[in-house]
Amino acid sequence: MKNILVAVDFKEGTDKLMDYAVDQAQSHKANIWIVHVVAPEPDFVGYEVGPQYIRDMRAAELKMEHRKLMDLANEVSYKGLAAEGIMIHGATIEILTAEIEKLNIDLVVIGHHKHGFVHKAFFGRTDVSLIEHVNIPVLVVPTDV
Repeated sequence: MKNILVAVDFKEGTDKLMDYAVDQAQSHKANIWIVHVVAPEPDFVGYEVGPQYIRDMRAAELKMEHRKLMDLANEVSYKGLAAEGIMIHGATIEILTAEIEKLNIDLVVIGHHKHGFVHKAFFGRTDVSLIEHVNIPVLVVPTDV
């Protein structure tokens, strides 16, 4: 095993998810790719761009998420592992499967959040969808515990 992809969303349990990824990387002397997929830009999906303050808030949010991503990569690097953070705009499953292919990933580590029926009906489950789209091992870590 050479490359591990960790899909992060910065919700509760990200530290636990990273601990599992680091354990796997240390055991297999693997590189870690930390990927955070964010919603596409409004222009890309055909929505009118809102007032400037909305764009400014979104830019600040993306900047904060990028900083968190770089902090995670630095924490892994301090442990003696090669790590890189990647933030990409787009549809989550499509982006993750493309990155898995592009980076020659051997293992995916993804979190599982407990959601109710309504949330699952409207938004699906990223962990299950990813398992259905890839042909490599996927370690699903319960992050709500």
